[in-house]
Formats: sequence, C-alpha cells, structure tokens
Amino acid sequence: MNFDSKDKVFTRRYKIQGTSVFERKKCATEKRLKLSKTNILLGKVQNGGPMPIAEQATLALYLAFPAIISQLITILMEYVDSAMVGQLGASASASIGIVSTTTWLMGGLCSSIAGGFGVMVAQSIGARNDLRARQILRVAIRFTLVVSSVIGLIGIIIAPFLPQWLGGEVSIRDDATTYFLVFSASIPIWEVNYLMASMLRSTGNMKVPSIVNIVSCLLNVGFNYVFIFVCGWGVLGAAIGTACSITIASIVLTIYVLFISPELRLFKNTTDKKEDTLAIIKPAMHIGIPMAVQHIAICSAYIVSTLIVAPLGTIAIAAHSFGITIEGLCYMPGYGIGDAATTLVGQSIGARREDLQRSFSVLTVLLGCAFMTVMGILMYAGVPYLMPLMTPDVAVQQLTVECLRIEAFAEPLYAVAIVTYSVFMGAADTKVPAAMNLGSMWIVRLPMAYLLAQQLGLKGVWIAMCAELCFRGTIFLIRLIYKLKTQKITIQLS
Repeated sequence: MNFDSKDKVFTRRYKIQGTSVFERKKCATEKRLKLSKTNILLGKVQNGGPMPIAEQATLALYLAFPAIISQLITILMEYVDSAMVGQLGASASASIGIVSTTTWLMGGLCSSIAGGFGVMVAQSIGARNDLRARQILRVAIRFTLVVSSVIGLIGIIIAPFLPQWLGGEVSIRDDATTYFLVFSASIPIWEVNYLMASMLRSTGNMKVPSIVNIVSCLLNVGFNYVFIFVCGWGVLGAAIGTACSITIASIVLTIYVLFISPELRLFKNTTDKKEDTLAIIKPAMHIGIPMAVQHIAICSAYIVSTLIVAPLGTIAIAAHSFGITIEGLCYMPGYGIGDAATTLVGQSIGARREDLQRSFSVLTVLLGCAFMTVMGILMYAGVPYLMPLMTPDVAVQQLTVECLRIEAFAEPLYAVAIVTYSVFMGAADTKVPAAMNLGSMWIVRLPMAYLLAQQLGLKGVWIAMCAELCFRGTIFLIRLIYKLKTQKITIQLS
C-alpha cells in the first residue's frame, strides 16, 4: 500500500469531515506515523500545505541540530583519539597523519556512492512514494557493497607502499602501513554505515543516525584506550578500536533501517514490486559520480598538500594533522546543517514545492554561516588552551596554534561553500559544483601553498588554505544567487 492509499484509509477510519484535503492528509499522516513535531512539519512539505517562514526555520533547525551535535561529538572524540595517539609521541601522530588524506579519499568515495542513492530517496519521500524509496534502498545495498569491497581491496594492496609514496620518514612507515591496512579492510563496513545513515537522513530522521554516531564515538574512545594502552598495541590499537566501533554502529543502523524505519523497512513490506536495477543505478550515478570524481581530485589535492608538508619535518606533519582535526570543530556544524539542507531541498523538489526549495536554500546557508562564524571565533580564542591536551610536544603545540588562528578567518565563507554544495546536492545538481571545488583546490590552493611553503613553512600552507576557502565560498554564493534568481536550481529525478 502506498502513502496516498494509507492516507485515505486513515481519513475514512477517523471520519474526518468538514476540513480541507490538506488537513485530512495531515491528520492521517500524524495518526499513521505518530509523528513528532519534526515529522509534522515535514508532512507539510510533502502534502503541500502552507508553511510560514517561522515554521521553515524551525524545521531547518530541528533537522540540523541532531546532525550538528553528532558532528561535534565526532570531532570531540577525534580529539580524544588524537590525544591518545599523541601520548605515544610525535612519530605516532605523524604515522596516522601521513595517510589521513588517503583515508579521506577512500571514505569520500564511499560517501559519494551512498549520497547519490540518498538524494533519490529524499525526492521519493518528498513525493510520498515509499515504495520507490524501498526499491532504491535494495539496489543501493547490493551496489555499494560490491563497489566498497573493490575499494577496500585496492587499499589493502597499496598499504605497504603508500607511506613511502607520500614522502613519510622511514621511522613512521611501518605504523602508517599498519593503520592504513586495518582501515582498508574495514571499508565495506564504513560503506554500510554511510549508506544506512544517508537513507535515514533522507527520510528526515536525523536523530537515530546522530545517536548511533555519538555512541560509536564513545565506544571508539573506550576501544582505543583498551587496545592502545592496556594491550599496548599503539597505532595498531587505534586502528582496531575505530574498526570495532564502526562495526557496531553499522549493525545497529542496518537493523533500524531494514526492520524499524516506517518508510524504508524491507522485511515488513514483502509485497513490494521488483525494482528495475539499472533504472535506479543510472540516476544515482548521475549524482554520485561527479561527487566521487570531486572527492578523488580534492583528496588528491590533499595528498599533494601532504607532499608539500612532508619535507618540512615530523613536527610540521604532526602539527598539520592536529590542525586539520581541530578545525573540524568549526566546519562539522556546517556539514551537519548541510545534511539538513540536502534533505529539505530534496524533499521539497520531490513534493514539487519550488517555494520551499528556494526558502530552505537560503535559510540553511545563513544558518551554516552563523554557526561556523561563532565556531571560528571560539577556535581562535580557545586553541592555545586545547593543544596541551592533545600533545605534550611544545613545538607541535605552538605551530598548530599559529596555523589554526590563520584558518579561523575562513570559516564564514567555508560555511557558505559547504552548505551551498549540499543544497545543490539535494537538487541533484552536482557536476558544476564539483568542478568549482576542483578548480578552487587545484588552481588556487595548491600553487599558492607550494610557493608560500618555501618562504613561511607550514604557516604558508595554511595561509593558502584560508585564501582558497574564502574564494570557494564566494564563487558558490554567486552561483546560488544566480540559480535562485533564474529559477534554474530544481532538478526532478525520475
């Protein structure tokens, strides 16, 4: 039974009379799903009811807040993770830092694959077509497991050679190889985690993925403590602890999606029609391939950045790694709001609500900019007090503080770039934004970083990063304004 037919059943069951069609649908939806305030507001998006700007802002915040908290907890746990490894010395931190860009590359590929299917589900839910959403989910599970297994196998093959390729010193290569090998073996598990979380967020369920992520982070800290210090496995213990925590999270999310989620559960909807696999994969790849290419090129640019930083020495590598981790405290709220933006824009397009799609585009960008501006100020003021908790090495502390205080000035426009890209993603518009990200990284950041590193060392690399993020935010803002003015942002997937 599809969404519309269920609405009719409940409308008849509760004998709703003397009200508009929208009110009957709204009441039926609330009865069927026992909806929270968030889902009631999402119901207005899907059912075509009036939605004042105050309700739009409330819905955006309701969806964004759990994602923001989840992202912040993730970064805080990464701080603890980094601090644990940091206690082993600068070499241990550098061994993880030297391969971190490559782990982002592989994780980004998995996230891109899941994201393409997630946008399709968001638009299907917006169109109140739960059957289509479940068909997409079934295809996505099969497809992503195959692709992620191939990615993981490639990682396992290159693990012994990667630290040397990246210019890592001999003293850190063995630990770097070990860490990357464990990560590569767990890639299919990461893919399941990305996919199931993306599916739930696309339905408007931000709470469950956020709660599971928070628990996973706490488990990661516990596992790391046991494996790093109690078992004495060092960097290997950090890798195994992360793999164990993400495995538990993936199992929980999978159970919730397949058995509990009202829109997506597969094992209580056995009468669903058989899906057309190719017809689902094609539009998903239309969205996901540009995202994947972007991740490859951007993470390749990060790898080139690592090659620029590596000759500067172990202190610079460790400071660079700590700086990237700490900066996440600023930009992860932007990604949390970006998740909400993708869901809201995708569902608005599926519901053919161009008015809401435009409003949510502007609201989420403003929210992201506000949050990350505040976080940039806090980072500038607070990083000198945070670094002693991360590492006892005074030289690493001082260099990290200097770099992050440069980066703090980029946070407002970086927020614009993050959230605007998520808006375009919700509209299945990923090709041009991907090209913009690539051009910004390769044409602006890398040449500038190379030149400034010769004169200013690691601080020069971070000056280039700050300038490039400001440039990227500016061009994304210009494109969003153009799209909204010309009313060309909407893309409806079949």
